[in-house]
Amino acid sequence: MILLMGLGLLYGCDPGTRHRVLSTVFDGVPAPPNPDDICADYGDTKKSTALQGEGEGPAVTGSNHKPYTEKRCSDCHAQSKTENGGLIHPRQELCLVCHDTIISGTFVHGPVAVGDCLACHLPHSSSNLFLLRQQPEKICQSCHREERLAATMHQKVSDRSMACGDCHDPHSGQARYFLR
Repeated sequence: MILLMGLGLLYGCDPGTRHRVLSTVFDGVPAPPNPDDICADYGDTKKSTALQGEGEGPAVTGSNHKPYTEKRCSDCHAQSKTENGGLIHPRQELCLVCHDTIISGTFVHGPVAVGDCLACHLPHSSSNLFLLRQQPEKICQSCHREERLAATMHQKVSDRSMACGDCHDPHSGQARYFLR
């Protein structure tokens, strides 16, 4: 019974820890896939589709918030309101009015948890995808400067021009470290 409860707790562990514990307790636990193989296949596929102009890769530049493009300012702004900077809701609640499914997991990224969407995103338009303040490959490093737990793997991913969001959900998730 205690063993089953302990194994149930592993659900929240990262894949490396989970494998170490399971392989210690059980015989025949298969080895996890080599990260180099996963990242190489994914990175090569992403680069080839971006070069062909398909999907969400470097070939696509810039983004606009749809209400802004369609001049629907009243979706976010109220001309009659002076409090909250003229916004229809407080700044930390505004984005969630429309983007109500952005939090979909147990683990929630800090800025998302406090409604600070503007820490990463611009409200109207951006020269980057997803209204990001910086390029997807660089946005996370503006706050996350600590050494990565899997530094070697992260360097290989970075060398393939992959962004953090290719493996991590930047908003929320069911897995620790927001792994997809």
